[in-house]
Amino acid sequence: MRNILVIGAGPAGLFTAISCTTEGRNVTVLDKNDSPGKKLLMTGSGQCNLTNLKAPKQMLKHYFGIEAERFLKPALMAFDSSRLIEFFQKRGLKMTVRDDGKVFPATLSARDVLEVLLAECEKQGITVECNCRVTSVDRKDDGTFLVKTPGRDFQANYLAITTGGRSYPYTGSSGDGYLFAQKMGHTIQEPRPALSAVYIDDFPLSDLSGISIKQAKVSLWRNGGKIAERREDLLLTHTGLSGPAILHLSREILPGDTLLINLAGWKREDADRLLLERLTINGKKNVKNILADLDLPERLIEKLVELSGAAARTGAEIKKQERKKLERLLTSLEMKVSKTGDFLTAMMTRGGISITEVNSRSMESRLVPNLFFAGEVLDFDGETGGYNLQAAFSTGYLAGISIRAKSGRP
Repeated sequence: MRNILVIGAGPAGLFTAISCTTEGRNVTVLDKNDSPGKKLLMTGSGQCNLTNLKAPKQMLKHYFGIEAERFLKPALMAFDSSRLIEFFQKRGLKMTVRDDGKVFPATLSARDVLEVLLAECEKQGITVECNCRVTSVDRKDDGTFLVKTPGRDFQANYLAITTGGRSYPYTGSSGDGYLFAQKMGHTIQEPRPALSAVYIDDFPLSDLSGISIKQAKVSLWRNGGKIAERREDLLLTHTGLSGPAILHLSREILPGDTLLINLAGWKREDADRLLLERLTINGKKNVKNILADLDLPERLIEKLVELSGAAARTGAEIKKQERKKLERLLTSLEMKVSKTGDFLTAMMTRGGISITEVNSRSMESRLVPNLFFAGEVLDFDGETGGYNLQAAFSTGYLAGISIRAKSGRP
């Protein structure tokens, strides 16, 4: 009997276990929490954005960095979104697809996704042990692994570490897996929060919290140079900015950085002319009403005009300095970042176990035979939209079938 041990009962861990099970294998999943899948239950605000309909080649563009794209390609090719959807639908959980390609369970319940995974574990005879906090992992001289917990010790021929990153630590994601991997010689790229909101010094739009702006162009600047840029939806909060444009930039943002936001979508070189033309043609109208045809929320336009000092003026009455200020507010609204979201609020972790030390075709350690990894514990992260959950399932699948193939050898 070959003993296979998986540390971490999230989507990557449960899918690793499901994918490696076959006759003659004793598969056990250990989790420190009192119940499995705690972080999974939070995804998509509990609705569980499971994946995205994009084909692997297009999906890979939604992970950050060419190294992550190359690393994830074998996993996504082996187990893509169509296969993930098929897995759940065959087990009675139908899916619904939104216009943007995001895939959710038809019930819009993350718990239903978890229940399918746990039912499959039970069907295959997989043991899921909760309240089982791993305190140490060692590789013995005979090549097996000794995993210690406060209650008992476990021995395994094959070990998969799928403990997640450090985001949402109250779900159990406290970075334990990094310590276990590091002890066995693996390099850890510094974990940092990703997919998080940002806080803005003296945020002038705090009274507009909850307003969303479509396709805002947001650029990140540091020491006079542009670091990155996104054109996506932007969300105003009480303390700063969120929404896809900010979430996807957040992995690069540092306190003290400057964000420049183009709300109107005008090119800087055309902005003065375009604004002046509108004001001149509509000279008798209030400035706020002149800008009403912009694809911006009415309350936001009112606020920008107020900040420019032209709230009570018509197009003919606005002063040059007010017009120039309004132009800047519409095309290069400047925000100074005071701080970024921490691990308590970040959706993902940037960093983790170096993917250069993991075989992308098997998820097996290049340093330690029979040691495998899957999911967020590894150094990759993607955009919102189902990409990170798909990567967790795909790497879990690849780790699982690799263990199954390897454990079948004499």
